Amino acid sequence: MLGFFQFKKRICLEILKLITHSKQIKNFTHFLKNFANFAANSKHMKIIVPMAGRGSRLRPHTLTVPKPLIPIAGKPIVHRLVEDIAGVINQDIEEIAFIIHKDFGTTVEKDLIAIAEKLGSKGTIYYQNEALGTAHAIMCAKESMTGPIVVAYADTLFRADFTLDTSADSVIWVKQVEDPSAFGVVQLNDNNQIVDFVEKPKEFVSDLAIIGIYYFKSGETLRAELQYLLDNNVVKGGEYQLTDGLENMKVKGLKFVPGKVDEWMDCGNKNVTVETNSRMLDFLHQDGENLVHPSVVIEHSTIIPPCFIGEDVILINATVGPNVSLGKGCHVRDTEIKNSLVQNHSHIKNAKLDNAMIGSHASFDGNFTSISIGDYSVLE
Repeated sequence: MLGFFQFKKRICLEILKLITHSKQIKNFTHFLKNFANFAANSKHMKIIVPMAGRGSRLRPHTLTVPKPLIPIAGKPIVHRLVEDIAGVINQDIEEIAFIIHKDFGTTVEKDLIAIAEKLGSKGTIYYQNEALGTAHAIMCAKESMTGPIVVAYADTLFRADFTLDTSADSVIWVKQVEDPSAFGVVQLNDNNQIVDFVEKPKEFVSDLAIIGIYYFKSGETLRAELQYLLDNNVVKGGEYQLTDGLENMKVKGLKFVPGKVDEWMDCGNKNVTVETNSRMLDFLHQDGENLVHPSVVIEHSTIIPPCFIGEDVILINATVGPNVSLGKGCHVRDTEIKNSLVQNHSHIKNAKLDNAMIGSHASFDGNFTSISIGDYSVLE
């Protein structure tokens, strides 16, 4: 919990400094005002992560594990997401609030709390058991919507090198795209402020697509706007939408600006998830990260980077890579595999795989005669 303790240390140092200074102050009330001002300006960021969806487009992999916990280059999607958000905002994260479906179970909840704690943050679990829209999902975590917050949908990964404009009322994270007609986009004025939100424009208005990550200087302001939608039953298609709240805030004169990311990676279905894994591996390789665990056993095998090879993996007569992730405890024998994502403790032999996605505890023999495949599985 490094971030939390750093904050407490900073508070204590500031108190000592002000107390020392207060010896020169005739009125001790002045010291109290100074400290109150310091405390008021020491708000730490919170991240709200709506992730209660079923991830049906990624079945069968999401039948047992929620999509945000599927590993990309060795880390769960949601772990990479909050880690990269923390890098952009460049300040301690006080709390990460995960909004899930109650059916996800206690194991998932413990995994999410552990992800928050690895980042030095408090993890909180909220439930959205009925799919009533984006605004409704966020409001399931209304108790955590205080101070500055980031709302981030958990099926998105990104790479960015911009400085968050914390003076703005809100920063909408966007990516320049070739075909904006497939996305919700933002329109800017000459001052680089957002003046309109347009959903899937038929005529060109902007090529800046909204990627599903939002900064708000005041969580309380967002909460009040979304509560208005719920109280007055403002729905579209039977759902309460975040964009309606944003529109109301814009009309009231709040300042919205874009935060432009360099790369935007989706994890919506199997093909794009495998592609995202490949792209993330390439980025991490370029960053110089060591992606092969020292415990890996390699016998008469070749690894072609970039690849993530997890703990206790065994490779025998195998060619692995490029663009392959093998999770913890996988065994690969007499196999060629590239551009693929394999989760934990799976055994693969006699196979030639490309653009493959294999779950955990799976057993795959390329010379199969007897197979057992779950619902929604695809053999290509």
